[in-house]
Amino acid sequence: MKVLKQFPLIFLIAIFLSSCRTSINKEYPIKNLEKIINEKPISDKKRMEIKFSCGEEGISEYLDDGWKILKEDSQEIICTWKSVPATKKCNMEKDKGCKITKPDKIGEEKIYLLEK
Repeated sequence: MKVLKQFPLIFLIAIFLSSCRTSINKEYPIKNLEKIINEKPISDKKRMEIKFSCGEEGISEYLDDGWKILKEDSQEIICTWKSVPATKKCNMEKDKGCKITKPDKIGEEKIYLLEK
């Protein structure tokens, strides 16, 4: 009777051991993977993206260092913000809920994609 109760357990263990053995015995073509890795050209080029905003300039430092501009883009951004009262009777120091923040100065952000 004990043998009949243990039969499903023995059967599951046998299946588990036989499946593990077949996955270990498989040989994978490691040589082919090495050839593919060796065939890829190694690129020594480096790329970097730099942003200058609100009148900042510093691209000349990178150009002097040997970087080349691949792509240049610019967009309008807000440089500074100012707080104004929502109504004439609003006291911004006492009542924080009546303060409105608005753009003060609008500038340009330049985005450079560099390659060396």
